Amino acid sequence: MLFDKNQIHTLNDQALPDHRESFEYLSQRLSRRGVKTNELIKKIQEFQVAIPSWALGTGGTRFGRFPGGGEPRSLEEKISDVGTLHALNAGSGAISLHIPWDIPDNVEKIRHHAAANGLLFDAVNSNTFQDQPDQEFSYKFGSLCHTDARVRKQAVNHNLEVIQYGKMLGSKSLTVWLADGSSFPGQMNFRKALQRTLDSLREIYDSMPSDWKLFVEYKPYEPYFYHTVIQDWGTSHWLASQLGERAYTLVDLGHHLPNTNIEQVVATLMMQGKLGGFHFNDSKFGDDDLTVGAMKPYQLFLIFNELVEGMEDPNSSNPSPAWMIDASHNLKDPMEDLLQSVEAIQLAYAQALIVDRLALENARDNNDPVLAQEILQEAFRTDLRPLIAEARVQSGAALHPVSVFRKLEVRKKLIRERGSKSLATGL
Repeated sequence: MLFDKNQIHTLNDQALPDHRESFEYLSQRLSRRGVKTNELIKKIQEFQVAIPSWALGTGGTRFGRFPGGGEPRSLEEKISDVGTLHALNAGSGAISLHIPWDIPDNVEKIRHHAAANGLLFDAVNSNTFQDQPDQEFSYKFGSLCHTDARVRKQAVNHNLEVIQYGKMLGSKSLTVWLADGSSFPGQMNFRKALQRTLDSLREIYDSMPSDWKLFVEYKPYEPYFYHTVIQDWGTSHWLASQLGERAYTLVDLGHHLPNTNIEQVVATLMMQGKLGGFHFNDSKFGDDDLTVGAMKPYQLFLIFNELVEGMEDPNSSNPSPAWMIDASHNLKDPMEDLLQSVEAIQLAYAQALIVDRLALENARDNNDPVLAQEILQEAFRTDLRPLIAEARVQSGAALHPVSVFRKLEVRKKLIRERGSKSLATGL
């Protein structure tokens, strides 16, 4: 780590008086509404958002990429960067690896390094959306859906290899996102492509350890322009249902057409016990991968309103979802962007936790949309940032993570250590 944790405490001490005043005021307001602040803080502390290994570098578009320097050059450095984030916010306690971008050379060394940074390994992710230098067959016309059985077998074997790395690292789940699709009408038989995908996924599913989960991700378009094989949550849900009880749909906030009611999607999947994971970002047109909450914070809150209802329903069969950020940082410092995203997620989660659910259900039963809106917006408009900050302080992290990141000159230190031209693997 590029700084001593005592430096965080020193900077916290300077800001504590103002924080204490804000937190005490908020605590009194919540208490009058019957909200137990200590219980909220505990839930926020337990809520951990995984950081993907590919998110520590600058992203880009097909037109260009503009690295900011100091990007991690190895898996070890990526783990160190996530450890730095976790030290600052106490909410990023896991890392999600993408194979083959981040194949560990020495598994025990990597496990020890992650543990030293306070990190667990979240879902491992396969990559059949681009060709690798050493592979025999191309994925230009698909991977798990390909017409050629040899290509499908290659893609299946890659996923099985990813599972093996995950087992060695202590992961318990595999995320599969496919770019498979077509760009021209008539190019691909829709039904046959979907059936081949199901058959390939079944082979992967049947090879997983019995305590593992398979997450099936979806996306309506890109990189192909006419159709994608797994284009929406319904297709993902159908595939997961066909595979078995340990297969689930994974929702990515950016993988929807404009104006899709994502909160309804979430509610339906949780009702079916099939929401396995969640990828956070924000978007305007579809998969822009902006900072979480940068565009649509109210929608994020509404989604969490459904998530919290499902998570706290004692009759729900849905397991606790896996949480991860999946964003592209084209203009911002990637680590600052991730700090902002985690705080936005925690804030939406906390706001959903204080919704008066009994009053909301009564308003619904009485068909009173005005009161229902008032109840939801009362929670959304409550400034819970002092609560999130208090959860960090009690966990030994920074009151103001982005401010501390800058005051400690973390990026400058990374550039001195790694150079101004270092470029992380990944998107």
